[in-house]
Amino acid sequence: MVSPGGTSSASSLLHGSGSDEGLQAVMDEKKRKRRISNRESARRSRLRKQKHLDDLAAQANHLRKKNNHGLAILKLATQHCAAVEAENSELRSQMMELSSRLQSLDDRLHNLSGNNSSNHLLCDDPQLTDNIISPWNSNDMNQPIMASAEDMLYFLER
Repeated sequence: MVSPGGTSSASSLLHGSGSDEGLQAVMDEKKRKRRISNRESARRSRLRKQKHLDDLAAQANHLRKKNNHGLAILKLATQHCAAVEAENSELRSQMMELSSRLQSLDDRLHNLSGNNSSNHLLCDDPQLTDNIISPWNSNDMNQPIMASAEDMLYFLER
């Protein structure tokens, strides 16, 4: 039952009976329980925050490792790309040199086929003249094409 002052009937009985000490003891007990409850709640909150911090630290560590792995892969890919670009540059240079030599041989062959006499040849060596006129019959054609050990390693690594 609630009294007109807004207090419960139990507290009004205690108050009405003149036992202020009993009321004070009940109030002190409630405060003590509330303090204990608040401390426990604060402890749980600190534990949650610590767990969250530990989780974030673990995630940051994982992301750092993942980033370092990605950087290592990027570095390897960049090195490989540079090696391929260098090889391409060397091959382009060789292609240009061979194209120039082929053009020169083609010009000589054209000049020779246009002139039936051998008096207009650039050199008097008959073997060289035969090689210029018919380059596919050369003894050099029987020679194997050699690759360097570095070239072989490059193709084995692929």
